[in-house]
Amino acid sequence: MKMTSIKTIIMMLTLVVTLQSCNQGLTLQTYYVDNELAPGFTSLDVPISMLKIDKEQLTEEQQEAYKSIEKLSLIAFVSDADNKEEMDVELAKVKAILKDPKYEELMRGGNSTDGKFIVKCIGDGDDVDEFILLGNSNETGFAIIRVLGDDMNFNKIMQLASVLDENSIEENQFKDITKFFK
Repeated sequence: MKMTSIKTIIMMLTLVVTLQSCNQGLTLQTYYVDNELAPGFTSLDVPISMLKIDKEQLTEEQQEAYKSIEKLSLIAFVSDADNKEEMDVELAKVKAILKDPKYEELMRGGNSTDGKFIVKCIGDGDDVDEFILLGNSNETGFAIIRVLGDDMNFNKIMQLASVLDENSIEENQFKDITKFFK
């Protein structure tokens, strides 16, 4: 009888530990999944290949950055006069998630009139698995862009971003992305 009690206690402890480890609170990934089809939200996953960057024109560091990115994942809440309070609630949820110490802040900017942005990452140095850009505007809403990959480097990613600034990518490649913000 004692052996059965000990086994029961061990099984109960194992069950409690398992359930606790599964419930780690709201994460950015669960936020995406929970809201991607919700009213007011729009989402889009873009494989890096969709950008159609001419890899032959890239420097070695830009090529390394390009190869380290797997996809861009976007979720946006489009604000209007009827859902301003809901937008504030959803933005507060996202900011609470991003306060987790696993998200290291890289930069922030903007102002309270035009909008603000913040860039965070998971990882450090040459071993970043995710960059997160949160941008918000009181008039249009907010968007979270996740840059997902393996062993990404912020400085190299920024050099790759300069390729976009040099207009080497045609505007029509971004039509699907930009139509969400119109």
